Amino acid sequence: MDTLTKEQRRRNMQANRGTGSKIEVILAQALWKQGYRYRKNNRTVFGKPDFTFKKLKIAIFVDGEFWHGKDWTVRKHWLKSNQDFWHKKIERNMERDRVVNRILTENGWKIVRFWETDVKKNLEACLEEIARTFEQRKVLK
Repeated sequence: MDTLTKEQRRRNMQANRGTGSKIEVILAQALWKQGYRYRKNNRTVFGKPDFTFKKLKIAIFVDGEFWHGKDWTVRKHWLKSNQDFWHKKIERNMERDRVVNRILTENGWKIVRFWETDVKKNLEACLEEIARTFEQRKVLK
């Protein structure tokens, strides 16, 4: 059973943002501080990645665990209310992520995806992975 009232849960869900989340801001500030210049939520790139580097064709996504189905086979059983809606929604998000990955890869993009908690708990490792990706792409250019 949900520990929040319906009104509290509604407010919590409404507060979730599609862009400009706290975790995106943290990663953006860290990237900027290290000298990376990016475009945020670039609509000209398929899938509207959180960060894009068009010259090197690098797309970075920061995915929320709930919305993008981290450990979905286990977590989907945790949902107690409105299961049909949430299962369809999250599985649709997961399928969309796969389509975006496939299309961007076919078009020569390198995709880097992080879970929200990876950025929160280990920002340095995320930045190192981005730096490695940059080095690999520069060699290819």
